[in-house]
Amino acid sequence: MALAGVRVIELAGLAPAPFCGMILADFGAKVIRVDRTKTGMSLDTQGRGKRSVAINLKTPEGVTLLRKLCVQSDVVLEPYRKGVMEKLGLGPQELLKENPQLIYARLTGYGQSGSYATAAGHDINYIAVSGLLSRLGRSGEKPYAPLNLIADFAGGGLSCALGIVLALLERTKSGKGQVIDASMVEGAAYVGSFAWKSRSIGMWDRPRGQNMLDSGAPFYDTYETADGKYMAVGAIEPQFYTQLLKGLELDAGALPPQMSFTDWPELRRIFIESFASKSQAEWSRIFDGTDACVTPVLSFDEVSSHPHNQERASFMTDASGEESPRPAPVLSRTPAEPCLASDPVIGEHTVDVLNEYGFKSADIDQMLKAGVVECNPAKAKL
Repeated sequence: MALAGVRVIELAGLAPAPFCGMILADFGAKVIRVDRTKTGMSLDTQGRGKRSVAINLKTPEGVTLLRKLCVQSDVVLEPYRKGVMEKLGLGPQELLKENPQLIYARLTGYGQSGSYATAAGHDINYIAVSGLLSRLGRSGEKPYAPLNLIADFAGGGLSCALGIVLALLERTKSGKGQVIDASMVEGAAYVGSFAWKSRSIGMWDRPRGQNMLDSGAPFYDTYETADGKYMAVGAIEPQFYTQLLKGLELDAGALPPQMSFTDWPELRRIFIESFASKSQAEWSRIFDGTDACVTPVLSFDEVSSHPHNQERASFMTDASGEESPRPAPVLSRTPAEPCLASDPVIGEHTVDVLNEYGFKSADIDQMLKAGVVECNPAKAKL
């Protein structure tokens, strides 16, 4: 796999950093999640392919142990607020002195500098400060945050993974590591570059929810079908719009012009009535194989059985029977080979990992007795 041989220390967190670590693991990196002791169960639902070491970071011995693991690795991924790792003596300046090739990725909401650097926040706050939230939502309604995908996962975990891969690539030329300052505010804003840069061509001149791609246009929206399901319509270009009208059995000559903004409410009313006349399955049969850009809105329970997704094996089932998306993109020679075993329990691999990092059995036993580390191999069999 593409990242085979890369050692990653991921300090346990929620959402963005675990996603970043899962991406690296899916593509071959050896990702070790460092959990705290006496935690019970992990809330990391993205532990696929990772191993867990439980360390008591409230003890000097635990901090020393983590330092040894970090400086013997290629990447450190930490999700804490600014200053937490420095208080432990494990900031990037300290660790890079011991291992100049180390890549130290810091994934936070607001970044390592600025007046908000130490402030708490969540996805909704980050996209608010990025400017994107002001553009999200229907006309006449308040801004609407679409799940926590934009900042946490696109601007956060995915952007951080890209930064790590870029730093690994650069290291092959310079032989040096570096620090990655991954801000979810900036990552979200960067993901939204199209919205920013296309303002100059008039794509976002109208208020929120009244533009072509933000639910303003009737030919770029979702419509309820007779059975209470939905179809997604994205018929922007004239040739696609023609196919949409053909499938709906509507006469273009009897309708307002496609790009007449003032007529969009009336056109939407007509589309609503049309789509409500048939079931989702009926509309799918009508539009499949056409270039109308009309597709069914599939639920999580339906996606893996859709013919297209089946043919590409786009979804997979793990050992516990849970379904999830296959890693993307697909590489022709070194594709991802995601682990299908159960996610690790806290401390499941403590002894194995410490052995791999060169610790002697007697020293490991002493750390276990002293509560510096914790090992829970039996929980993996439950």
